[in-house]
Amino acid sequence: MSLPVEMRFIDLPSFGAPDVMVVAKGPLPAVRPGEILVKVEAAGVNRPDVQQRKGNYPAPKDASPILGLEIAGEVVALGEGVSEFKPGDKVCALANGGGYAEYCAVPAGQALFWPKGYDAVKAAALPETFFTVWANLFQMAGLTEGESVLIHGGSSGIGTTAIQLAKAFGATIYATAGSEEKCKACEKLGAKRGIDYKTEDFAEVIKAETGGKGVDVVLDMIGAAYLEKNLSVLAKDGCLSIIAFLGGNTAEKVNLSPIMVKRLTVTGSTMRPRTADEKRAIRDDLLAEVWPLLENGEVAPVIHSVLPFDKVVEAHELMETSSHIGKIVLTLG
Repeated sequence: MSLPVEMRFIDLPSFGAPDVMVVAKGPLPAVRPGEILVKVEAAGVNRPDVQQRKGNYPAPKDASPILGLEIAGEVVALGEGVSEFKPGDKVCALANGGGYAEYCAVPAGQALFWPKGYDAVKAAALPETFFTVWANLFQMAGLTEGESVLIHGGSSGIGTTAIQLAKAFGATIYATAGSEEKCKACEKLGAKRGIDYKTEDFAEVIKAETGGKGVDVVLDMIGAAYLEKNLSVLAKDGCLSIIAFLGGNTAEKVNLSPIMVKRLTVTGSTMRPRTADEKRAIRDDLLAEVWPLLENGEVAPVIHSVLPFDKVVEAHELMETSSHIGKIVLTLG
């Protein structure tokens, strides 16, 4: 396939509000050994993109400085040593950066074939949230059948994914969200109870719902503001898994005694700094455990809005309102 010399991409000349992003032209990314080059048809928009745009989430030194952590499209070139894909394959991938562009180079071990019946938009809505939820909720927190989980931000891309996967694997689910509409959306996806954090005390609701026992796992993206309450709602031998700090990363005057008294585990991670081997291991688990659920319709990405590539400013503005339920996806024509 003959490739162009230049591509369009979303440039970030400076950090700041959404309108600092502009469409620009530049060279295609170089394809390193072990990577594939994908002609991007759709790209997901995620909270880390917003944080990077603001200057709070710098790209790793060996990653593209271009925004964008998940893509879907067609393989157009292979790096040295790649044998699991071929040009023409339709893939989605967890990118280390560079997703907001017409072409993106990604490690082959972070790419997956589109689930059967999927198009680019649905496929692009998968990688970031499914990698994150699988790693933190199942691999690290160890959620299993018969256990219970509290998922904060239940109507977000992460939240809608976590609710569906927890349901598919037999857990009882509670989820917080910021409106009655969002709580109902969480319940429709499989939550036993949606909790409106603006009008209800989630700790009191969990206490009442579980007869005082608490939940086995909390998946949290708030951080400091919820730390003490999160510890209070965990059952004995429970696990708090922290994946973001929307409510701050410094907690003061927090009662830590529940950690000892209830033998709690507190863990957390970010996806981007993980090694290629670690991400490949998550990818392989997803292919084995989750892709069949996507293909039989038991689990599906919840997509709130699909916007053209040149409407990226509007996409970020929407993300920052937190009014969406599910994913925001950009399309490249």
